Amino acid sequence: MTPAPPDAPRRRRLAVALAVAAVVCAADQVTKSLAVAHLGAGPVHLVGPLSLALTYNSGVAFSIGSGLTLPIVLVGAGLIVLAAWFVRGAPSIGVAVGLGLVIGGAAGNLADRLFRSRNGAVVDFIHLSFWPTFNLADSAIVSGCVLLAVAFLRAEAPSERRRR
Repeated sequence: MTPAPPDAPRRRRLAVALAVAAVVCAADQVTKSLAVAHLGAGPVHLVGPLSLALTYNSGVAFSIGSGLTLPIVLVGAGLIVLAAWFVRGAPSIGVAVGLGLVIGGAAGNLADRLFRSRNGAVVDFIHLSFWPTFNLADSAIVSGCVLLAVAFLRAEAPSERRRR
């Protein structure tokens, strides 16, 4: 059997990150399209504090920066490029998945700002009675950041690895 080339793990992590990003972005766009198509008549209560309610957010988290579409688009695109650059050196599959979640979520929200006809607003539809309305992309970004934090906190310091 031929041994794997030295850069095979790197390619695998890159493939994982890109696959996660593509699935997240696609799922986000599908759910937003369904929300726009079916939630125009009003909110739908699901269970407990969870409802589906169509809203549009022209800002970022918690509607901060509403109406600043161009700067938000530029910063979002820059963050996607930066995260994609970090994928090249992802030290583990966990980090690659975390970066894929962040990239996919950011790309989903960027796609809304660029291609939906709401003057740069993002479609939000998941409503919890105790939290601002959000979408799948927002959830992916937060989940990706948590996964990245856990992955980096669990990673051994280089000095610890050298001691063994």
